Amino acid sequence: MNTWRNASLAVTAAAVLALTTACGQDPGTNTNGQSVGAANPAGAADSGYGAGTGTGAGAGTGAGAAGAGTAAAAKPAGQLAVWDSKKLGKVLTDSEGFTLYRFDKDTPAPPKSNCEGDCATTWPVVTAGDAKAAAGTEASLLGEVTRTDGTKQLTVDGWPMYRYVKDTSPGDAKGQAVGGTWFASAPDGKKASPAAAGGGSGAAAEEPSGDLAGLSVRKDPKLGDVVVDAKGMTVYRFTKDTAWPMKTACTGACLDKWPVVAPVSKNDVDGVTTKGFVTFDRPDGIKQQTLNCSPIYTFAGDKKPGDTNGQGVGGTWFAVSPDNELVGASE
Repeated sequence: MNTWRNASLAVTAAAVLALTTACGQDPGTNTNGQSVGAANPAGAADSGYGAGTGTGAGAGTGAGAAGAGTAAAAKPAGQLAVWDSKKLGKVLTDSEGFTLYRFDKDTPAPPKSNCEGDCATTWPVVTAGDAKAAAGTEASLLGEVTRTDGTKQLTVDGWPMYRYVKDTSPGDAKGQAVGGTWFASAPDGKKASPAAAGGGSGAAAEEPSGDLAGLSVRKDPKLGDVVVDAKGMTVYRFTKDTAWPMKTACTGACLDKWPVVAPVSKNDVDGVTTKGFVTFDRPDGIKQQTLNCSPIYTFAGDKKPGDTNGQGVGGTWFAVSPDNELVGASE
């Protein structure tokens, strides 16, 4: 009995030592892609938008769902139309005027939906049977993909289309940027953006020219060197999170405004510290990248590379320097 207990204590001590080392307690040692166990939330989130309890991210669930089953939730596309949104640019809608969305975890070539079960209840699939192209758009971009339950789902340039359960009226776009993976669709299947309002493809505002590393450095004229993600979007930290013990205070609806940065390979980093470069297994099941064990995020209010609209929000959100310091935060 004592032998078993001693062995158990030894394993526990080793695990704690490994986590301590990974999280910057031993400056000479780093980890590569190590997954850190889930921690409890560090109190209610103060995101600058109020705390919330919806899930908002993860495997596409987005929010609390009602109803059950993909087929029961499916919505017919009908006569598609284009909504000219001041915030999002040109947005594709169904015959009832509801915003259509695409999911980053799906694939367009070949078309495949990765939103099943509860996800498909929160994000009802749009069926292809009666779909007609919106005026002035390319009918050849419309297609379909057969889901696991046999439903024929509408695709636009290969991307499966969905509605969002929280959009209750035509013109709503409450699903925009939920979980950092759901985006309103432009008429050509790309992510909607203000650039599309001028007749562009809709990709220019979010995808900078050239290839960026998963995390790299951009020189901001006001903030200096700041970390950006693979799309060039500014990376932030939340002062109410903690690195040791690793805890998050941004949960639920907070994640709608502050999507997590997904895990990045250490080999896909340019100019940014890889100290304590570990994956955080959050209590909500989402995997999040950390810098020196500090969870990092982007901001839904940043619409294009170079935006820093999240800087200083609520006095708790700040851009991140290449060595993981909070840019512009008072000591």
